[in-house]
This record gives sequence, C-alpha cells and structure tokens, in this order.
Amino acid sequence: MFEIEVAVAKVAHHGSGESGDTLEMIERPGGGFSFVLVDGQGTGRGAKTLSNLLATRAISLLKDGARDGAAARAVHDYLYTYRMGQVAATLNILSVDFQSGKILMSRNNPAPFFVIDRHGLHSYSEPSTPIGLQPMTKPIISELPVAAYTYVVVFTDGLLRAGERTGEDVEIGNFLSGWPAELGRSAQELTDTLLRRALELDVGEPSDDMSIVTLAVLPAATTHSVRRLRTVVPFEAPTWPTPDPRGLDSDEL
Repeated sequence: MFEIEVAVAKVAHHGSGESGDTLEMIERPGGGFSFVLVDGQGTGRGAKTLSNLLATRAISLLKDGARDGAAARAVHDYLYTYRMGQVAATLNILSVDFQSGKILMSRNNPAPFFVIDRHGLHSYSEPSTPIGLQPMTKPIISELPVAAYTYVVVFTDGLLRAGERTGEDVEIGNFLSGWPAELGRSAQELTDTLLRRALELDVGEPSDDMSIVTLAVLPAATTHSVRRLRTVVPFEAPTWPTPDPRGLDSDEL
C-alpha cells in the first residue's frame, strides 16, 4: 500500500492582488487524478483570467477521458487560435494514472521539473516551449513508476526568478539534492521549505507569481482507504461602509 500526497503553495507577485497562476485538480475517469498548472503571460487580473480559462479547458478535456498529451495539444490549439499567436502561457499536467500505474507529466514549460527518490535527484529539463505562440506545439511527456519515497516537484518560472533583485540564485537543484527522501517527510513540508527559501531570497517581496506542486509517494501509514483533501487560503474580508439607517426605507432595515 502506498499513500500519495500532493501539496501546493502559491504566492502572487509583490504588489499584485492576485496570482496569474491557476491550479486545478480532477479525478480521472479511469482512476487516479490530475493536476493542471497554468501560468498566464504577465501578472495580475489579465494573467489570471487567461490561466483560469486554459486550466478550465484542460480539466474539461481530461474529465471527458482525453489523454494528457492530447489535452495539452488541444489547449495550445485553442490559445493559438483564440489569441492569434500573440499570447503565451506555460502548462503542466501532473497525473497519477491508476490504470497504467504510472505518474505522468506533460510539460509545456521551459522550467524543468525534478524527481527525488532513494537513488538521488533527477532533473527533467528537455527543451520545452510555452503554448500559444507557434503552431503544432507539443508537450514533453514523461512517465515515472509509482514507487515509495518518490517526490515530484513542479513549479512556475517565478520560483526560478527568486533572488534576481539581490543577485542571488535559488539553486533549486542543489537544494533538492539534499532532501532526504528515505525519511519519508511529507509533500507539504518539502513545498513549504522550498517556498520559504524563495521568499527569503526575494526579501519577502516576490518578483513574480510563484506556484509549487509537490507529489510524494510514501508507504501507507494505515490500511484504511481514506482520502483526505485540505485547503488553506488566505482571505481578507472586504470592508463595507455601514449604511445610515436614516436613509433606508423601513422594509430595508
């Protein structure tokens, strides 16, 4: 028995109210689940609208049974046609497919992704282009076995830019190479540790939207087949002016 954990951490560009990255999750029709991570060009509301539109389309295709690579191609074709090759986005689809027993990664993202297991660190950095700019763009597809003490780390390019303003380098490869996979630490702990390092290099003011997704395959702590999902989202409640009762009709009080 294995236990599959997925942890996500997102933070918006400093001074921007909303991240331009969008993450969506879906259970696959044949068993398993997929995470779609889209980074829209730019930042703020415009980038968020674009990334949300593309993530929704990818999720819809996967829900209908499309394979990951086919879904990535279709989303690219949509964006290329919709914006006439003038707007780019990066797209990652990370899946655990119960039918094949594989971890699948479809990547249209110049940023690499990393795998940590008991044999060390593996970087998947084959050249990959964003969607939306060139016709016939295809994803880079990788297949991995589902094996205990495996961590898959996926991120948007904002993580790579951490420390640019201060002349520092996040050195993701060096950082991840020191992660002790055999200790079986949680996916959340790895995600939070990596984000904390990036924010320290940016002196608490991220220079770009950052999103990190970590998938961990660990030995099951119990034989009970219980699924859990926990989400933590900061929310600042809007401040509404207090209405003046003297200016309201009696039926509005």
